[in-house]
Amino acid sequence: MATIREFTSLTPDALDALERAVRDRRRVALRRRGTEYVVVAERLDTGEREEALQGRLPMTGEILDFPLRELESFAVLP
Repeated sequence: MATIREFTSLTPDALDALERAVRDRRRVALRRRGTEYVVVAERLDTGEREEALQGRLPMTGEILDFPLRELESFAVLP
């Protein structure tokens, strides 16, 4: 069984993992400001101001924006 890789910085490998998660609509466990979220990756927004991951909460369907600079860590789940 493969281990789940946790990313703590925005390296090229980390950004590739987020892009694949969005493309495959995978779940992402992320930590921001001490709170942990598990969301389904919907979109990676690379707008003018900042890059952000848009994720859908599985229980409510609500879409949340997570600016990448605010993420403490994240892992793409199997």
